[in-house]
Amino acid sequence: MRTTVKSLALPILLLGPAVVVADVDTSEWLCESCPFETGYRAEYEAGVSNVSEDAARFGNGNGYDEEGTYANFDGSGHYTTDDYQLDWMIEDLGLASRFAEISGGKQGNYGFYLAYRELPYRLFDTTQTIFTGSLGVPAGWVGAGSTSGMTALDSSLRTRGIESDRRILDAGGHWLSGEQWRVFADFRRQNNEGIDIIAGSGFSQAAQLPRVHDYETDQIDLGIQYRLPRGSATLAYYGSFFSNSNDSLSWQSPFATIMNPERNVMAEAPDNEFQQLTLSGHYRFDTWRSVVAASLATGKGEQDDGLLPYTSLSGIPSDPLPRSSLDGSVDTTNFAVTWTARPMDGLRVKAAYRYDDRDNTTPQTEWTRVIVDLVNSGEPEQNIPYSFERSKLNLSAEYRLFSDWRLSAGYDYKTLDRDFQEVAEQTEDTGWGQVRWKPRGWADLRLRGGASRRDIDRYDLSVTASAGQNPLLRKYNLAYRYREFLEFVASASLPNAPLSVGATFYRSDDDYSRSLLGMTDARETRLTTDLTWTISETASAYLVYGDEQIEASQLGSAGFGDADWSAAHDDNFDHLGIGLALRNVAEKLDLSFDYTRGNGDSAIGVTTDTNGFRPLPDLESKLDSLRIEAEYRHSEQLEITATLRYEQFSADDWALQEVEPATISTLLTLGADPYDYDLWVFGVGFRYRFGDRDIALAE
Repeated sequence: MRTTVKSLALPILLLGPAVVVADVDTSEWLCESCPFETGYRAEYEAGVSNVSEDAARFGNGNGYDEEGTYANFDGSGHYTTDDYQLDWMIEDLGLASRFAEISGGKQGNYGFYLAYRELPYRLFDTTQTIFTGSLGVPAGWVGAGSTSGMTALDSSLRTRGIESDRRILDAGGHWLSGEQWRVFADFRRQNNEGIDIIAGSGFSQAAQLPRVHDYETDQIDLGIQYRLPRGSATLAYYGSFFSNSNDSLSWQSPFATIMNPERNVMAEAPDNEFQQLTLSGHYRFDTWRSVVAASLATGKGEQDDGLLPYTSLSGIPSDPLPRSSLDGSVDTTNFAVTWTARPMDGLRVKAAYRYDDRDNTTPQTEWTRVIVDLVNSGEPEQNIPYSFERSKLNLSAEYRLFSDWRLSAGYDYKTLDRDFQEVAEQTEDTGWGQVRWKPRGWADLRLRGGASRRDIDRYDLSVTASAGQNPLLRKYNLAYRYREFLEFVASASLPNAPLSVGATFYRSDDDYSRSLLGMTDARETRLTTDLTWTISETASAYLVYGDEQIEASQLGSAGFGDADWSAAHDDNFDHLGIGLALRNVAEKLDLSFDYTRGNGDSAIGVTTDTNGFRPLPDLESKLDSLRIEAEYRHSEQLEITATLRYEQFSADDWALQEVEPATISTLLTLGADPYDYDLWVFGVGFRYRFGDRDIALAE
């Protein structure tokens, strides 16, 4: 057994990407006479990559969003003694998607972890705005009643990307006292900072604003668990605390209107918190070899930020606010119990019940709105504290009919009671059955089908009228619905053949037959297949194909009465993936090829009583992605890698196509373009391993 000095891991980790890896003899770090048996293994990889062009979508999630060269560093390691271990990992240290984690502990005594991650979100890099950092108009700006009259628009536009970065810190650990007690604690802090898009509206004009946001959320999990020979009990606390650095957003209108405030103001998402206490546990019984698990939780969510005045214009008459803050409060209660048992050989049954209650105790008050900061409505309105009660019952059973045949069936029942909505009570019944056949262990075939029916007690037309809606309209999530579904899943590893195949087919039909306006029907069909072929000991290939179709129909009324127009939606998506891996193409050289193609097409056709059929332009997208990797094993310790990647993506989106900042007379947009890029990425890297070969690396 080769041994390594304990202090080796962290000094190398701290050097980060500045480490220069060489093929050196590691025997100087080995300690054959250490008083305890130890083992250490590590792997480092340093490299550079070049991206040929800017592309926000391509860099979303990985940080390769701009043209140029990127340096990167990865590493992982594992250190162990007879009763202690330490693992660490770093990924993408040179990118905006970097990740680092260290974890360890003593077996049967304690454990800990600390992790940090950054996640880049890149939406648009083609957006332009006139607004300054404080969302004011630039010096020399000429306002107008429409975008066509803004004579300084073109000269005032500046590029402003729509992007953000999320930073996540995780820390936690557990401690065991004997065989019965376990204490655990977990903490997570998320910070989201960047620029997004929000609409700033006036009376009849609006502007898209590049809003700077800075959110932070802290989450805490604490608990203590007591273990019994037949079960356990856990008491846990959960807290979530959200804070927003900006309590309001103000901007200067680019339009010239009769009554234009110096700055418009709107409220931002308020600071809020949610805290919950949970008691849970499970117990195993000898009778029918059954297990019962249950949990009971009670929580409270609160927000008490100060309210903004009705209007930012001093000349508009308005009533004083009835109170200085919303004093929002929501109480939650959750209960769940599950019972599983094996009453006889070959039979397994399960029953589960869950109850959720959301009681919005925010006080109701009469408010007199000032519409778009200009018009006092003069009509007192109350805030609506929405509440609901939801319960769900699941029953299922599986019986082994023969050694290779299994029959399953189940029944689900849901109820939902709401306050202050069009449908107060809603129920849904679902029944399903499944047949599974596993002949001789090399194939697995499953056929599952069923139906569900969602019923409502009645549609409250008084709520519809108070919201100014057409009384014939039925919202799709509140309407009666009957659904039928069928699913077939097959997989096989052919005996005496180097092939494995799989396929899945799914079909569902939704019928909203009692809706006079709104969604009337919907159909979804999915098909996926995959094939893996082990060509030889040094070569393998795969093929993946998927297709999905979604069709839906709806009825509408432009005259606030019976249906006078209809729309048909037809969405089609398909995906193809092909790959080939070759080992020892030449001495010590491995190659791999992966190609992906995806297509999407959405067609919307509208038929009206007056103009007949008039289709909207199709929404289309196309993706082609190719990845080639080569790996050369210079020695047992050193490998050299090279990666070539090509990706082309284009989209046709009529909501963005040729919509420049001044295209719409009453809306000043940011002029985002549909995605369209064609780029190459080339990278080289050096991977070095050392330490004990029989010590597994951290994963």
